[in-house]
Amino acid sequence: MAEFKGNPSALVADVDCTAEGKELCETHGIKGYPSIKHGDPTDMKDYNGGRTLDDMRKFASENLGPQCGPEHLDLCSAAVQKKIKTYSDMADDVLQKKIDQALSRVNDDVPHMKKALAYLKTKAKADL
Repeated sequence: MAEFKGNPSALVADVDCTAEGKELCETHGIKGYPSIKHGDPTDMKDYNGGRTLDDMRKFASENLGPQCGPEHLDLCSAAVQKKIKTYSDMADDVLQKKIDQALSRVNDDVPHMKKALAYLKTKAKADL
């Protein structure tokens, strides 16, 4: 891990899920040790390859690299580029307010939507 220390685009770290890292592990669905994840921090994927350093280096060189985002717009679809540009042009506080509003809608409305969907599915089965 020392060779990645200070790297601006790659992070290699170990986390103790029984102590300070418990919340992080819960967020990313870590259920056992050892677990290895890779990818975008907002969408971590399970690594199921070999566990030697050479195995992981090979996986990284073949599978990991820049991803669609503000720093690599060329890797994004036109629709995503447009969204990122729109959000990037907003003031920090305006964008944060927009994020907070979206999260509030998800947290408030989605549980009710799921209940309604379950009811509709149950009702549809009963009507058969």
